Amino acid sequence: MAGRLAGKTALISGGASGLGEAQATLFASEGASVLVGDIQEEKGAQVVAAIEKEGGKAAFVRLDVTETQSWDNAVTEALSRFGKLTTLVNNAGIFHPGGIVDETSEGWNRMIAINQTGVFLGMKAAAAALQETGNASIVNISSLFGLIGSPSAISYHASKAAVRVMGKAAALEFAKKGVRVNTIFPGQIRTPILGDITPEQDKAIKAMIPMGDAGDPIDIAYGSLYFASDEAKYVSGAELWIDGAWYAGQ
Repeated sequence: MAGRLAGKTALISGGASGLGEAQATLFASEGASVLVGDIQEEKGAQVVAAIEKEGGKAAFVRLDVTETQSWDNAVTEALSRFGKLTTLVNNAGIFHPGGIVDETSEGWNRMIAINQTGVFLGMKAAAAALQETGNASIVNISSLFGLIGSPSAISYHASKAAVRVMGKAAALEFAKKGVRVNTIFPGQIRTPILGDITPEQDKAIKAMIPMGDAGDPIDIAYGSLYFASDEAKYVSGAELWIDGAWYAGQ
């Protein structure tokens, strides 16, 4: 079914690579006008060019998700280019390992600023425009690590768990204001955030996941597409685990 996002306009943070690139590309192919927000200007321009080459509509805006003014500028750019904003995808995120003993205050603060505060600032900046449009959607990208623990990623767990609860709170706040809010929890997905892995690490990942392998960015993009579409017009406060059955065994 083509055109599932016809007439929609989407601002996607972290849209220049990985999950964000996959979502931007899929959204555009389904009829949305897409504003790719990222600090990676060259890569962002490449994503836009690829979308336009396939006949889609897209533009790039420099977006630092830790800065209020940057978010305000991005929303203004979306309204200026497309006339409205119907969809916000809070996708930008980082990862670095570190348990309680090894993590630094600087590392903790950076992780929280990007993964957690960035989501808050995005929802805050876009709220008025989304409410003005009505039948709007926010998709927050958390992580399976926002649901489970591990001994070596304390700041990442904390930041992604916060995204989960913020999504619930926002869904209730906006329930009667024409904005739906839903959250996706990716498992192990082959993106730059996973980094270059050795054959041994790849084998370990496959052994850990019941379906036998890591997922691809497009797997997350299809979940995001559903939440952004009118097919999900009565879906808010929902959680979607895209993880090869990993969480089912926790």
